[in-house]
Amino acid sequence: MSEFERVMTQDSILDRYRLYGSPDSANFVVRMVLEELGEAYDYVPVDRLTSQQKSAGYRQLNPQGLIPVLEAPGQKTPLFETAAIILFLCDRHRALAPDHDAPDRGCFLKWLFFISNTLHSDLRIFFKPKRYLPGEEQQGPFGETLMRRISTSFEHLDHELNATGGPFLLGQHMSCLDIYLAACARWAQIYGSSGRWSLNNTPHLTRLLEILEKRPAIRKACELEQIEGSPFLKPVPPALPGVTS
Repeated sequence: MSEFERVMTQDSILDRYRLYGSPDSANFVVRMVLEELGEAYDYVPVDRLTSQQKSAGYRQLNPQGLIPVLEAPGQKTPLFETAAIILFLCDRHRALAPDHDAPDRGCFLKWLFFISNTLHSDLRIFFKPKRYLPGEEQQGPFGETLMRRISTSFEHLDHELNATGGPFLLGQHMSCLDIYLAACARWAQIYGSSGRWSLNNTPHLTRLLEILEKRPAIRKACELEQIEGSPFLKPVPPALPGVTS
């Protein structure tokens, strides 16, 4: 019995966070946030090779059959959607996000939803174009259009890093925005892009990634995800089954 199957069959009171994920998927963002917050959590691997995320048990957690899911003590239902999970965590623990009445709360929210709804969404479509366009003759032009959108999104974020004076999107204070952006920059370089996007035109983003790579909590999250080397500046996929191809 796998860890996922064991968790699905047990009936116990949740006394700490439980994160469901697969290698180098969006759970990586949540894991980095949890590590930065210093919060205890259990990790439940979901085997994408056998499509456990599409199973009836997993769909009780997320009816879309998508990763990640976070179960949180005190919550009636599991959380899904990466931005919703990290916003919930940061607000609950009063860290890695401005307070509700802070002057930069609006700025924080607009970039969080931009990263989630525009950049990350475009990346997910770009990685799996066959899900959206079955005809191969259409996938090439479609991919090129998406890559232009993705590149422009990174340029917008690089401009914001410059405008705030950096090194983070909110200036001197690191937030979950920076963590989410770093993961997107990682994935854009290694999954499906064939070298079509690089950090060459985003110097302020490159500086941010250099800083994040040195943070102990980020390094620990990478180790737990079995991500080796330079995770953001010179990323390579982990040599594990079920990794995004």
